Amino acid sequence: QLQLVESGGGLVQPGGSLRLSCAGSEFLLPYNIGWFRRQAPGKEREGVSCISSSGDRIHYVDSVKGRFTISRDNAKNTVYLQLNSLKPEDTGVYYCAADPRVLTVETMCWKFTAPYWGQGTQVTVSS
Repeated sequence: QLQLVESGGGLVQPGGSLRLSCAGSEFLLPYNIGWFRRQAPGKEREGVSCISSSGDRIHYVDSVKGRFTISRDNAKNTVYLQLNSLKPEDTGVYYCAADPRVLTVETMCWKFTAPYWGQGTQVTVSS
């Protein structure tokens, strides 16, 4: 069974940058990959960015467009999320998820039905 491990979170000042990594225990090429976040305990998760298995289709939530960049390196079984110009409201636990089904990246980001999830990495943006 696929396992996902996120890394790269931490404490950063507003305006700073982080690069999150999502490493798979097996070849990730067959999977669409998404990054999601929960900004506060009890708050609903939010689909931040999703990328198709081929990498040619990408979706971003409006609040991160122009600041975050998703990419994948299938040779390394890793998907990245580059976070730039971070704001305090970006604080939260970031999770990656994998879905082998044929679906749009928008659908993957809007729904939380991916079968494989990592444990999350904390991102805190604070001065």
